[in-house]
Amino acid sequence: MLPKFLERMLRAAKFDKTLYEEVEADKSLLQESMLVVLLASLAAGIGNIAIAGIGGVIIGLVAALVGWFVWAYLVFFIGTKILPEPETKADVGQLLRTLGFASAPGVLRIFGIIPGFAPIIFTIAGLWMLGAMVIAVRQALDYTSTIRAVGVCLIGWVIQAVVITIISMLVIAPAASMGVVG
Repeated sequence: MLPKFLERMLRAAKFDKTLYEEVEADKSLLQESMLVVLLASLAAGIGNIAIAGIGGVIIGLVAALVGWFVWAYLVFFIGTKILPEPETKADVGQLLRTLGFASAPGVLRIFGIIPGFAPIIFTIAGLWMLGAMVIAVRQALDYTSTIRAVGVCLIGWVIQAVVITIISMLVIAPAASMGVVG
């Protein structure tokens, strides 16, 4: 029998709606959700260590935690203010917990360490995590429509892409031209 934590991760990866409802309701699972995010990020770092190195793994862990918080707040705002359903009642904690567990398929990225397999493994894990995220959003926001959950994720992704592009243009590009980054 699997420990409860690993069982929850497996159920999350299987798109088990009841797991996402349990995680949404149980405030004590925030640390476990954070651990899932860290494990998925660590797996990605190890799977990509030939390119990113140890520094990339550490930066990836910090970025994963920051990204998790930012994504939860963004989804909360979009899901409760822009695209709510009449039954929508959520708080950021519910989204942190459900979205954290939606990262569970990301642990497969550790297999990216196998030479030549990283691109396919990262693609499969990314798509799997996206599917889990849609289920997590639907359950946390009490949606009856999966399409609405996809919409929230899509709008959030576009906003995130725009912000990252702006940051890259304002910070990274000038630093690279000065020889600070590169």
